[in-house]
Amino acid sequence: MATLALAVTDGMPLFELSIPCTIFGQGNPQAVQAGYELTICASEGARVGGWLRAEATHGLDALADADTVIVPACDSAMDAPPADLVDAVRGAHRRGARVASICTGAFVLAAAGLLDGRRATTHWMYAERLARRYPRVEVDPEVLYIDDGDVLTAAGQAAGIDLCLHMVRNDHGAAVANTLARRLVVSPHRSGGQAQFIAAPLAEAEEHGADYRHDLSSLLDHTLTRLGEPLTVSGLAREANMSLRSFGRRFTAVTGTSPLRWLLTQRIRRAQELLETGDESVEQIAVQVGMGTATTLRRHFNRVVGISPTAYRRAFTEDRAREDA
Repeated sequence: MATLALAVTDGMPLFELSIPCTIFGQGNPQAVQAGYELTICASEGARVGGWLRAEATHGLDALADADTVIVPACDSAMDAPPADLVDAVRGAHRRGARVASICTGAFVLAAAGLLDGRRATTHWMYAERLARRYPRVEVDPEVLYIDDGDVLTAAGQAAGIDLCLHMVRNDHGAAVANTLARRLVVSPHRSGGQAQFIAAPLAEAEEHGADYRHDLSSLLDHTLTRLGEPLTVSGLAREANMSLRSFGRRFTAVTGTSPLRWLLTQRIRRAQELLETGDESVEQIAVQVGMGTATTLRRHFNRVVGISPTAYRRAFTEDRAREDA
C-alpha cells in the first residue's frame, strides 16, 4: 500500500485539489487496485477557493506519515507561505517522503528549502517571481513538469494531471498509467520536457469545449493501432491530405512536439507496456512497436527511459514481486 497525503490550506483552488483526488482517491477503482491510499490533510479552518470548507479528518502534521506528499497551488504561498504547511512539508521530506507540487505549490517547496540547488518549474506566469524570490532554485518556465527523484514540480493545472500520471507510471508502469488516463479521457503521456505554452490547441479548446477533437485526432488514433508498420512522416502527411510542411506545423500545433518525436514516444511507451505485461523477447517487441531490431529499440529506449529494456522488465518484475509478497 502506497500512502499519499494531499496538503490543503486556506484559499487553495478547487481544481488543483481535485486532480490528485481524482487520480489517487478512493473513488477511482484503478487507484485502489494499484494500492494507493490518499489522505486529505488540512490546516484548521481551511476553505477551498475561499468558500468550500475542507472537512478533513487529519491535520497537516499527518503529512509526516505519507510516502508521497502533494502540494497543490497555493496563491498565498507566493508572498507568505503558511508556516505550518512549510514546516510539515519539510518534515515529511526529511522522513523520506516523495514531495510533489502543482503550479504555485512550488513556492511552498522552495520556502521549505527542498528546491535549493535543484531544477524546478511552476506556471509560466509565476516562474520569474519564483526565481526572484528563491535565487538558489534553477527555475525552468518552459516545461510541463520536472522529476528530480524525491522532489517533483509541475506547471499549471493540466500539467498537474501529467505529473500525477507520471508518478503512477514510475510506481506501477505504463500499462497502469494508461488505464488511469483512459478513465480520465486524457493523453496517457505528455513528456515533462514538452513546452507549457502551445497557443493553437488552447485557443481551440476554449472555442470548441473540452471534448473538441482537432483535425488530426482520427489520424493519431489510427496511427496508435499500427505502430508496428513502417510509418513515415511523409506518409502520415499524405493521409492527412497536407503538404509535408503544413503537416509538420499543424502537428506541432496540436501535440506540442514534432511528428517524429511523437511517433518515437508512442513506440517507446508501447514497448514499456509489452515489457510489463508479456514475455516476448526484446527482438519480438522491437518488431511489434516498429523499431525493427533489438539494437534500435535498446538505443532509443535507453535514451528515453534511462535504462535498457531488459533492466526495465527486471525492475518492473521485482517491484511486482515485492508488492505481492
